[in-house]
Amino acid sequence: MKIIITGSTGMIGSLVLTHGLNAPQITEILSLVRKPTGQKHAKLKEIVVGDFEDYSKDNDLFKDIKVAFFCLGAYTGQVSDELFKKITVNYAVEFAKALEKNSPGATLCLLSGAGADRTEKSKTSFARYKGMAENQISSLNLRFYSLRPAYIYPVQQRKEPNFGYRLLRVLYPLLKAFGKRYSITSVELADAMFHAGLNGADQEILENQDLLRYHSEET
Repeated sequence: MKIIITGSTGMIGSLVLTHGLNAPQITEILSLVRKPTGQKHAKLKEIVVGDFEDYSKDNDLFKDIKVAFFCLGAYTGQVSDELFKKITVNYAVEFAKALEKNSPGATLCLLSGAGADRTEKSKTSFARYKGMAENQISSLNLRFYSLRPAYIYPVQQRKEPNFGYRLLRVLYPLLKAFGKRYSITSVELADAMFHAGLNGADQEILENQDLLRYHSEET
């Protein structure tokens, strides 16, 4: 089985990549990156991509792909609204179109987010843009799953991107106590994403509580 992933240096993408490297049924992994990471593995081939909106010269990368994972993203407020939309919508959609063109019917797992608005009318840019990406990818000839996690608790210690995330990390035990709709760990999310990619899911949109269920099935 040959898979492709983008965003493999991020919190979730790196864990999904590790799953792929450890899975015996996966024989080749293409990782699309902005710059080389130096990671070496017999299965892994890193491809430096200059433009995540244009794969016209890279069609061969998407041939014979069984499963694709799109984990690339940006935090709200860290970049301009224009760039945030480009990363959230354009990058994801062009990745999906290249996959459909060269491996129609392949599985694509998109790291979306809780509150993604498919009406595309939300005043919140995160919800509106995630909804746009979901809508456009859903119309393609792909086996598509949109993962919508709520707050993601980083199991591996990291430098939090802003005060809000530092606060949520402290409040995580409280969020977890409120139930399965409000939080998930990075490990649980990556497990669920990998499980859905390889084994399928019973619905296109996987909300936080669904992801926890698929994590349980994976483990």
